[in-house]
Amino acid sequence: MERTQSRGRNSDGFNMLICEEEFHVEDHNFLHFSNQSRQPVTLFTPGRRSRLAAVILVLLASLLLILDIALGVHYSRLQETHLTLKDTETLEKDLVELHKQYKTAVENIYATQKQLHGEMESQKETMWELEHQTKRTEDYKVLIEKVTQDLGKLRSQIPKISNGCTHCPPGWLFVNLVCYYFSSNNAGLKSWQKAREFCQIYGGDLPVIDTKDKEKTIVSYLLNHDPESGFWFGLRDSKEEGTWHWLDGTSLVEGYWKVGQPDDYHSNEDCAAVYPNENFFKAWNDLECGSRQNWICEKAPTYEFPNGTNTS
Repeated sequence: MERTQSRGRNSDGFNMLICEEEFHVEDHNFLHFSNQSRQPVTLFTPGRRSRLAAVILVLLASLLLILDIALGVHYSRLQETHLTLKDTETLEKDLVELHKQYKTAVENIYATQKQLHGEMESQKETMWELEHQTKRTEDYKVLIEKVTQDLGKLRSQIPKISNGCTHCPPGWLFVNLVCYYFSSNNAGLKSWQKAREFCQIYGGDLPVIDTKDKEKTIVSYLLNHDPESGFWFGLRDSKEEGTWHWLDGTSLVEGYWKVGQPDDYHSNEDCAAVYPNENFFKAWNDLECGSRQNWICEKAPTYEFPNGTNTS
């Protein structure tokens, strides 16, 4: 019994594990007797050990195979869902390039905004001029409306004029509803001031040639009747202001000067004379007011109606 107990406390930890080789024949009856009073003891023969080991190995191999398959599937999924190191490096390069492009785009936006601001500043003067011209257009519209009203009033007087007789002083010409006097060599030559006094005696004055039509009418008459001489008209230079003014006080806006005129020769040419010239846009010259020239007078005609009423 002591031998059996010492075997039951071996290092393998298996209690009551007894090898079959240790049994003798005489011990067989004792074992038989003991089996009647103890629990059955499982005996492992070498064949059973081999089969158990084989089963365990098969189970381990199966487990390793399952683990290998699982790891393979997991790795395959990682390859499908995760990036490789090369892909990561490519993405990093692309990200750097996109950052550069973004920086360039932002710089271009700032440059464009700066250019737009500069162009808007340069357009201020244009906008001011547009505003000015718009105002002038509105002013012209008002003026045109007034002129249209005045023209309507004048047209209402046409029947009265057509029913009467026009009268200009003897030697005067009725041209474009105006009486003109053109001096001749028989009447002599006069200074600008003396010529004006002559016109005023007859209720007129030196003419104001402030339209293209009047300029063309007067120059055309001179070409046909006195193609050599110059004639005084109602334009004079103001030394105080240095500008040319008409006798009615208005400033000269559009002149019909010869080439290089007015030149104010010797700083003493302050009166204007008109000359016959085929190009009536180049017919004026400035002369000394005291020089003796022919002259032109202008006045409104008088009208005599059947009832004996005179108007001017």
